[in-house]
Amino acid sequence: MRILHHWTELEESDRGACAAIGNFDGVHLGHQHVLSIARDRAAELGAPSGVITFEPHPRSFFARAAGREIAPFRLMNPAARAHRLEKLGLDRLYELPFDGALSGLEAEAFAAEVLARGLGLRHAVVGEDFCFGKGRRGTARDLARLGEELGFGTTIVPLVRLEQGEVSSTRIREALSEGRPEEAARMLGHMHRIEGVVEHGEKRGRELGFPTANMSLEGLHLPRFGVYAVRVDVLDGPHAGSHSGVASLGVRPMFGENRPNLETYLLDFEGDLYGAELSVALVAFLRDEARFDGVAELVAQMGRDTERARTILAAPAAPQAPAP
Repeated sequence: MRILHHWTELEESDRGACAAIGNFDGVHLGHQHVLSIARDRAAELGAPSGVITFEPHPRSFFARAAGREIAPFRLMNPAARAHRLEKLGLDRLYELPFDGALSGLEAEAFAAEVLARGLGLRHAVVGEDFCFGKGRRGTARDLARLGEELGFGTTIVPLVRLEQGEVSSTRIREALSEGRPEEAARMLGHMHRIEGVVEHGEKRGRELGFPTANMSLEGLHLPRFGVYAVRVDVLDGPHAGSHSGVASLGVRPMFGENRPNLETYLLDFEGDLYGAELSVALVAFLRDEARFDGVAELVAQMGRDTERARTILAAPAAPQAPAP
């Protein structure tokens, strides 16, 4: 998948795409439905399939512009989103800079200057709740009307609903906050993953006999603090591959820490992962974060966590919800 960060970077082969438009945070089943229609329509038109999204996330941009602090809400960082989109077989990712100039465009100007002239879009695919332009005043129907005037087609896709209700990033965040990664996975169509580079930590895990790979959670929605059974993909370096593991997500109350991070112990693994990029999938919540009376009690509990994670991860995987 070719990633482009501005319409001025486009080569002729990047123009004329059939592209889905949105933020696609989490790339959940609803997003996947929109993306599959974009991919199928692109094949019918003989055009590149694409995704048009924005960075930083508009919600973050407007909060900073207003001088407001907001709680981290993103399910994915940009790299994780790109990895997931690439797995879905898209040809182009147009990751457009969301700044004062772009946010100030009225719906008509966005359609004309960015979609038609800038990207040379051939066809747009959006969800029925899609809004765009200054003040989010443009609707999906407005886009269809403007596209007809400007020379590109538009497909409006109904929202996806499961038996439990509508699929949305908000409901996925709620499930994760309550320690229900399995429910989040049913709406995502894949396990919720946290991706990032392994950082140097205090090396306490190594001293306790459980060396961990430490990753930042900065900017991401925080799932329920506690211990999880996880699947781990090492994405690069000499140890690239898939592993089982157990991870602690939180602030490490035993040691007086207050900055949330993710510490992952890979089962039956030896090697140096510093600087490697990891993708950690939350499979099951094991227990809440806790403070222990001493190191010996902590180590004993870590041993029990590890054995429980082994048992869970050795069981056949439950089927996830099929894409609509």
